[in-house]
Amino acid sequence: MDRNTELPGPEVVGIDHIVLRTKRLPELLEFYCDKLGLKVERHLKKFGLYQLRAGFALLDILDRTVADAEEEAIDSTKRDPQYDHFCLAIAELNAQELVEWLDAEEIPHGKVERRYGATGEGTSIYAADPDGRRVELKLVDED
Repeated sequence: MDRNTELPGPEVVGIDHIVLRTKRLPELLEFYCDKLGLKVERHLKKFGLYQLRAGFALLDILDRTVADAEEEAIDSTKRDPQYDHFCLAIAELNAQELVEWLDAEEIPHGKVERRYGATGEGTSIYAADPDGRRVELKLVDED
């Protein structure tokens, strides 16, 4: 694969979390918690968000009947109503280097913010893949 720049790119070290959107929250919680054994790690009632521990990662379930999570600069019209985004854990770059790399590669992105993920609070940024899907890039080895 060709890159647009010689800047070092991010090293993906794993999946931090995946976010599903649903209008059938009780059924999804029953399936993932009662049947598959995932545990609720965090619940943000304001957003209708349940964060379930799945090994080293999180599975987030967002209740679509409650207020949607905040929108980013990325066009959300292409999003699947049942899928929100997934998050890749990124090593080797700091926030400024990641933004510079995204800009050099002409990858659309939002702003750098602190967000909660599988490893706790951390710095992340939403980007868009060529099909317009949101991909969160979360730094794992911040100084």
